[in-house]
Amino acid sequence: MDFDILVRAKILRKKEVDIYKIRSLLSSAEKNAKAAIAIPLNENTATIIFREVYESIRQLGDANWRLRGYEPSNHEISLDGLKEIDVKDKFKLNYLSRFKKVRHDANYEGFIVTINQTREIIDFWRSCGEEIIKVVNNKLYKVLNKIKELE
Repeated sequence: MDFDILVRAKILRKKEVDIYKIRSLLSSAEKNAKAAIAIPLNENTATIIFREVYESIRQLGDANWRLRGYEPSNHEISLDGLKEIDVKDKFKLNYLSRFKKVRHDANYEGFIVTINQTREIIDFWRSCGEEIIKVVNNKLYKVLNKIKELE
């Protein structure tokens, strides 16, 4: 990615690396996804669960960008930043665009998310979300160690 182009296009904004904000985003994502997944899945809860897990995934994207010194201006760029993370089931990162569309249709078009779509995003969270948290946390610790070395 050419970060300068994205900044000029106002897709990304330069931001100071805020360790507390990054930790907060990671913690919030993890807690909210776990709470949403704990809700019994049925036709009445599928949309709610899907949206909450999606939001947790987006927060992971935001945390990853903030760690790099940027703030994303939209969901698409938040999610795109996750596609560069090396996780075991990397092919599942290709699902992110579809998740964004499903969430958009549910929020703005009134579509009902199906149980199968919700199962898919839950499976994504379990196989990739938790791993992404570990990867971003490892990057965060490296940044913290560099800061300590400079002190």
